[in-house]
Amino acid sequence: MKNKLEVSSLRGIASWLIVSFGFAMLFAWSAAQAKTDIEFVDMQGNKVMLSDFKGQWVVVNIWATWCPPCVKEMPDLTFFHEQNKDKGAIVLGVNFENIPVEKVNNFTEDLMISFPIVRFADVDLNSNRTPFGPLRGLPSTYMISPSGEIVAGRAGLVNQQILEEFIRSYEAKHSS
Repeated sequence: MKNKLEVSSLRGIASWLIVSFGFAMLFAWSAAQAKTDIEFVDMQGNKVMLSDFKGQWVVVNIWATWCPPCVKEMPDLTFFHEQNKDKGAIVLGVNFENIPVEKVNNFTEDLMISFPIVRFADVDLNSNRTPFGPLRGLPSTYMISPSGEIVAGRAGLVNQQILEEFIRSYEAKHSS
């Protein structure tokens, strides 16, 4: 019985460390150099501004079809988006590659991605720079607060739990 309790406690601690490490990575990456408003183009060619989403949390996820970790996190991003889109938080997926729109649409359809997919309006994909600053790897995720402020960024995988915990933690710290 004691061993089962110890294993259970260790699993709980490990889970807490994973979420806490995710927070640390999100909090640690400052995006102060980024523009305050960013222009995107959706897959139909329409202009989309980051400010269009002011008043809600925006999880900006930069990804590519050839990136295995990007593909791995897509279901969690979709679940997060579906569970939070009517509660003040959405995902905005930014495809960061020079492939035909049809291939992007087929990819997102195959993975049943329901969040909006866009591209940066004016970014040289070879420069490894984005309006958020240097691209440090794919996937990269930025957290935009309801006030439109870029409050965190992270290179690497995220999941629904990390995103929800980050928002809860940020709101608790900034509720006064």
